[in-house]
Amino acid sequence: MNVRDLMERDVVTINASDHLDLVDDIMRLGRFRHMPVMSGSKLVGIVSQRDLFRASISSVLQFRSVAEREWLAKIPVREVMTTDVCTIEPSAPMRTAVQRMLDKRIGCLPVVENGKLVGLLSESACMRCLAHMLDISQTKQQLPELRE
Repeated sequence: MNVRDLMERDVVTINASDHLDLVDDIMRLGRFRHMPVMSGSKLVGIVSQRDLFRASISSVLQFRSVAEREWLAKIPVREVMTTDVCTIEPSAPMRTAVQRMLDKRIGCLPVVENGKLVGLLSESACMRCLAHMLDISQTKQQLPELRE
């Protein structure tokens, strides 16, 4: 199984010049935890829910949601995004992708082919695959042995 078999192909991206209030809205509405950051057609970073949390001081100052949104609207994505993005190719084996995510302690891998973002592999997709494989294993164990 390769990365292309599990990656999300319809990836929602954000621009480095956008502000965090927009990222927050998109992540909440789409139920995303990570968004690739683009400059034109080039991947320049990634922003996560954790980045938003760090940028938002609402938990410390107990802002109301309006004040939190006003605060986030002032912060450009480029100030909080991770710029050293770990990527993977769609032809890479899933085992390689999972090991890279574990080693780097990251929740997703942007999938890049010929310098172009073509997908996103999330830990959720990996967990769905694991659940499916466990179902197959359990079903296989319940089947009687086939005799030749």
